Amino acid sequence: EKILGGSNGDVAIDEYHRYKEDVEIMKNMNMDAYRFSISWSRILPKGKLSRGVNMEGINYYNNLINELLDKGLQPFVTLFHWDLPQALDEEYGGFLSHNIVNDFRDYAELCFKEFGDRVKYWITLNEPWTLSKYGYADGRSAPGRCSSWHNENCVGGDSATEPYIVAHNQLLAHATAVKVYKSKYQASQKGRIGITLSCDWLVPLLDTEADIHATQRGIDFILGWFLEPLTVGDYPSSMRSLVGSRLPKFSKHQSKLVKGSFDFLGLNYYTSNYATDAPELSDARPSLLTDSQVITSSMYFIDISLTD
Repeated sequence: EKILGGSNGDVAIDEYHRYKEDVEIMKNMNMDAYRFSISWSRILPKGKLSRGVNMEGINYYNNLINELLDKGLQPFVTLFHWDLPQALDEEYGGFLSHNIVNDFRDYAELCFKEFGDRVKYWITLNEPWTLSKYGYADGRSAPGRCSSWHNENCVGGDSATEPYIVAHNQLLAHATAVKVYKSKYQASQKGRIGITLSCDWLVPLLDTEADIHATQRGIDFILGWFLEPLTVGDYPSSMRSLVGSRLPKFSKHQSKLVKGSFDFLGLNYYTSNYATDAPELSDARPSLLTDSQVITSSMYFIDISLTD
């Protein structure tokens, strides 16, 4: 409904039919690896294992993986790159619900069973920060949720709480899938499993204590948000202080589950920005977009809606 002319992405570069040509091109470029994402709904159209497996989708990925290996390319497989099955969004709100954890676990295990004899590098999630921010804080990406005061075109949402809930459930889904792989498949399949995070680096705008601290807070709210739970079992102290009760808490069991749940970490890096302290944002309506009380040089104009 938001796209002029009603066009869609059903056919883009058409790798589904052109994968052999694409792999041949990669071989001719002397590439030795190819990272791609499996479409959850392509192999589980209704999102749940109990609702049926699409064997055409399984066959496609088997053919792609075999073609890559035949041409000397190592497949690096991402399980989730933001393309949530529509059925799960409609049923319980996708990553807004803890129900997603078990459904993602089942989907991941199906992939381990079907492809793990040949796939030696698994990535559970691609850039969980991106989904949390752009999908649930400013509504620029699917599912387009945010607070109405921020963007009237959003389809509902709460920029103060939903990004944190979605991030929390992504971490739990990731860790649960990793536990399944390590306990049931890693010994025999001899692969490795990790997660890909993202972070634009930040540099203090001014050489002041305030901007130096703001820079660290800004990084906490992007990279630390996910990296600290993965390495120490909890969110950064700056987030716990500034977000307060809106930030979900890990139980002792969940903290233990998430901590160390990776064999490797991927990092997508795009650019760097200046950061400056913005204490005036403490008077803004609560939102992921302002909670860090940091302004960066990449920020586009946003209505921070100061409270009365």
